[in-house]
Amino acid sequence: MSTRESKRQKTSSSSEIPYELLYWPGIPGRGEPIRLCFEETGTPYIDTCNQTKDGMKTLTAQLNPSNLGKGNNLPVLAPPLLRHGDLLLSQLPNILLYLGPRLDLVPDGEQDENAIYEVNQLALTALDGLSNEPHETHHPIAVGEYYENQKEEAKKRATDYIKNRLPKFVGYFERVLKSDASQGGEWLYGGKLTYADLVLFHTMDGVSFAFPKAIEKLKKSGEFDRVFNLVERVRNRENIKKYLESDRRQEFSMGIYRKSIATIQTCRAEIYSQVIIQNWMLHDAPAINASMGRDHL
Repeated sequence: MSTRESKRQKTSSSSEIPYELLYWPGIPGRGEPIRLCFEETGTPYIDTCNQTKDGMKTLTAQLNPSNLGKGNNLPVLAPPLLRHGDLLLSQLPNILLYLGPRLDLVPDGEQDENAIYEVNQLALTALDGLSNEPHETHHPIAVGEYYENQKEEAKKRATDYIKNRLPKFVGYFERVLKSDASQGGEWLYGGKLTYADLVLFHTMDGVSFAFPKAIEKLKKSGEFDRVFNLVERVRNRENIKKYLESDRRQEFSMGIYRKSIATIQTCRAEIYSQVIIQNWMLHDAPAINASMGRDHL
């Protein structure tokens, strides 16, 4: 019996339990790397807020300040959330750490016991520099304040990010792809696709949406060809390509990656319309409803 077959036997019972993603509807956001893991591996899942009528009620019930959790499940602070059987997890890196071995998106631990930590390190770095920092370019003063009230500061923050931080992080992943740990330069670690590659794809896709001129400049420089080749390699994988062309894929809009004030205003209007129509949180979680436009994304 192969190591991979052995691992699958060990997790067969848990793999039969359906996965449920709880995340804000209508945006990729921090829920997207989780979707990519499921889509790449052909793993069935429920994207509750995008696929079910009462999805927002389900999510906001979990976020309600009066919710103290259940059993050994802690109360959660913010989405994304993953429900798998009786287990409820929050925090994107934590969820990816849980899914990686179960979806065969990390190298086999019996062959490389440190692999899961190396892959986690790569994912954390991508999320730090290519997700969290881009978010701060449009909320540089206060996360709870509207972008319109900090536009001048946001412009300065974005300028610095484009000039200094963006090339630093893209350059780091170029170095990783040159390293022995990459084992060939196609994937970040171990010579195979891992969830870190999916995270890098999503975050690079996001910054390409938010800062298209800056990304085009980096691409034309020729200094980061391995990174851009990896992005296209992921984009053209059979399952990922089908997903990106499907209606399950949420478009970038007013989430972490934002293009312009016009886009932000349009998307905010759309989300508020949905709130009014569906009466999302007016009864169950008024505190959450008050903060909806303030970027708990």
